[in-house]
Amino acid sequence: MVKNIDWQNLGFSYIKTDYRFIARWKDGAWDNGELSTDDVLHIHEGSTALHYGQQCFEGLKAYRCKDGSVNLFRPDQNAARLQRSCDRLLMPQVPTELFIRACKEVVKANDEWLAPYGTGATLYLRPFVIGVGENIGVRTAPEFIFCVFCCPVGAYFKGGLAPSNFLVSDYDRAAPAGTGAAKVGGNYAASLYPGKLAKEKNFADCIYLDPKTHTKIEEVGSANFFGITKDNKFITPDSPSILPSITKYSLLYLAKERLGLEAIEGDVYIDQLDQFTEAGACGTAAVITPIGAIQYGDNYHIFYSETDVGPITKRLYDELVGIQFGDVEAPEGWIVKVK
Repeated sequence: MVKNIDWQNLGFSYIKTDYRFIARWKDGAWDNGELSTDDVLHIHEGSTALHYGQQCFEGLKAYRCKDGSVNLFRPDQNAARLQRSCDRLLMPQVPTELFIRACKEVVKANDEWLAPYGTGATLYLRPFVIGVGENIGVRTAPEFIFCVFCCPVGAYFKGGLAPSNFLVSDYDRAAPAGTGAAKVGGNYAASLYPGKLAKEKNFADCIYLDPKTHTKIEEVGSANFFGITKDNKFITPDSPSILPSITKYSLLYLAKERLGLEAIEGDVYIDQLDQFTEAGACGTAAVITPIGAIQYGDNYHIFYSETDVGPITKRLYDELVGIQFGDVEAPEGWIVKVK
């Protein structure tokens, strides 16, 4: 029995569900983990996650298909990215098998919270690793918690697949040789203030330029940027301080293999936006959000339209979402069935 929720108008916010998965690392190994009904973590006051930011997280979704089965989209890639983030912060890797098993168990246990097919809503999964245990010094934690919780969500940006406008920020998202490529909370904490400034000016969020030269686009808020050129090239920024979005790499593949575009990771200079006929932000939460316009200083650059979605962006969206919901054939290994 599916929960009685207004699925069509669901936003992107926390809703408590019934179960979450928790595993603990101690004495050099992870335990088997278990499902829990307790949505409050009990951790030591000296936990490194609280004082030194030793934590990282992931985001992925479960999708109800037309036949009632449930898909996970490329969870092995989320597991691999979490492992890289753990390496960067001196935390023990969560094995891929444990990661995927935890996600499956959470989805199965919270099946009532997974939206019916056709509503566009999904079940968002939030896996994370935090350093815990008795500690006060700047060092790696003696113990760790790996947890996966979930909640039903709709569109991340208001309006779903509709253009949003963004403001170029004077602030940096990450340092040139910092933790920009890791999915760690500190990157997001640093983005709260610039994001607030952008929203106060009626923009959806801000765009960050590269921290070294401030000449190239790196990220769009908490999502990756892509643009479609006049000569049908799909271009997305390339930088060691960009979070490697699984959605972005999926779109690079689909743009080339399904749409026949030239797919490029390269420099996207902020003063060369005229080359693009369409642009968008992409990520697990955002999926694809068309960019209507970008404000950079006194320059207000409009792409395809501030009200309508460009044709190539729409085709990419339909292909990606079709794969996720099981309506379009997926490349090999992209879909893991929960049931």
